[in-house]
Amino acid sequence: QVEVMESGGGSVQAGGSLRLSCVFPEYTPNYCVAWFRQAPGKEREGVAGSDSDGSTTYADSVKGRFTISRDNANNDKNTVSLQMNNLEPDDSGTYYCATDHGPCGGRYGSNYYTLEYAFGWWGQGTQVTVSS
Repeated sequence: QVEVMESGGGSVQAGGSLRLSCVFPEYTPNYCVAWFRQAPGKEREGVAGSDSDGSTTYADSVKGRFTISRDNANNDKNTVSLQMNNLEPDDSGTYYCATDHGPCGGRYGSNYYTLEYAFGWWGQGTQVTVSS
């Protein structure tokens, strides 16, 4: 079992920024990771992914505003961040980090970051609220 923990959520006004962090044990050096979000009454959707080869991919709705990045492993833990800029009210929701063995793109295609079944380990989520 891989414990995944998200942090960094909060409340901001439209146009503001937040940086989410996802921490999990270094279970493999070749992991893929994705951020999903779920707004009340809506299905969970993938917003960004980072594959084991270092490639990144984004949903059209966040492209140019969100950046997913990997920090160097420290103390046997990996940290993956999601920098969110120019936030909009539609970005509000619970954000989840998910990870699994890579490569994910090779197994599931370039839209792997939208596929919940591609990821075996999930965090509990962190809340993001963007007010207009």
